[in-house]
Amino acid sequence: MDSQSLTHLYQQHHGWLRGWLHRRLGHAGDAADFAHDTYLRVIESRTALADIREPRAFLTTLAQRVMVSHFRRREVERAYLDALAQSPEELAPSPEERAIVLETLFEIDRLLDSLPPKVRTAFLWAQLDGLPYAEIAERLGVSLSSVKQYMARAIRHCYFPESAA
Repeated sequence: MDSQSLTHLYQQHHGWLRGWLHRRLGHAGDAADFAHDTYLRVIESRTALADIREPRAFLTTLAQRVMVSHFRRREVERAYLDALAQSPEELAPSPEERAIVLETLFEIDRLLDSLPPKVRTAFLWAQLDGLPYAEIAERLGVSLSSVKQYMARAIRHCYFPESAA
């Protein structure tokens, strides 16, 4: 990544991005945090900054992804904490165990979110609801062999995420 292009992008558009985020979030501190995370995504991206024709559109897309990711993580955390609140106090995990479980849940959520919708839905119905493949096929309006392919793809993706396409 060309640091000069990154510096130029930051100098030219950081203030605008923070303002855009502030209008959407209603909080200057959150806007600053999300702007920071957006520029981290810029650094992590493989996009050649010199090739970006619409930098604000590029930054907006990345910022929206950062916000969606943040709110999904918050939703997963809230669901986990709600589930913990329903369990007996003597079974409550330690803070370290909670952190490990949350990070695992975030990773599972990220993996599942990267699957096509029908594949993800079939996998979740089978794993969480225990639905038989025939019922999943009927609900999705696909063949039984499609459900089997969806399940194989989801399982492969979850066990070998770096090799799954």
